[in-house]
Parts: sequence; structure tokens; C-alpha cells
Amino acid sequence: MATKIRPLQDRVIVKRLKEEERTKGGLYIPDSAKEKPVEGTVLAVGNGKVLEDGTVRKLDVKEGDRVLFGKYSGTEVKLDGEEHLILREDDILGVIEA
Repeated sequence: MATKIRPLQDRVIVKRLKEEERTKGGLYIPDSAKEKPVEGTVLAVGNGKVLEDGTVRKLDVKEGDRVLFGKYSGTEVKLDGEEHLILREDDILGVIEA
């Protein structure tokens, strides 16, 4: 059974895109030399950011969006054996549009 998680407030759950196994020239990249991708897919979003006046502003991202985020942003968590990232909406740099 898959774990269900609902992020709170302005947080989102992101699954990183898979790291490249080889360079464009065909060389194999060992795990120790791989850089973690800064791109991923939004799996879940919180209810929104609570503003100073107490109102809630909905997030600009939604489930299924492909997003870019900072290299050292967020908190890594393992869900059902897979690594995910919990980010605040402010940590998301942009949405990749098809």
C-alpha cells in the first residue's frame, strides 16, 4: 500500500527526475560523481500560504507540474523506499511548461 502524505501550508512534495547514467558522449557516470537533479515533478501541494492578515493564498503550483528548484533546497524524505523532497513554494524557482 502506498503511503499518502499531505504537505501543510505552502509546502509541496516533489519527486526528483532521475539522474543521468551516462554523459552525452556515452561515458558512464559513477554514483559518487552524479549531481542531484534540480528538476522534479510535484506530487502533492499544501492548502496555501497563510498571510499576515490570516487569509490563505493558494499556491501557484499544482500536482503534476514540472518544476525547477535550488540545488540545496528542501528536506529529503524517503516514502515507500523512494527519495522525495519537501519544499516551500518560495524554494521553487519556476515551472517548466510544455
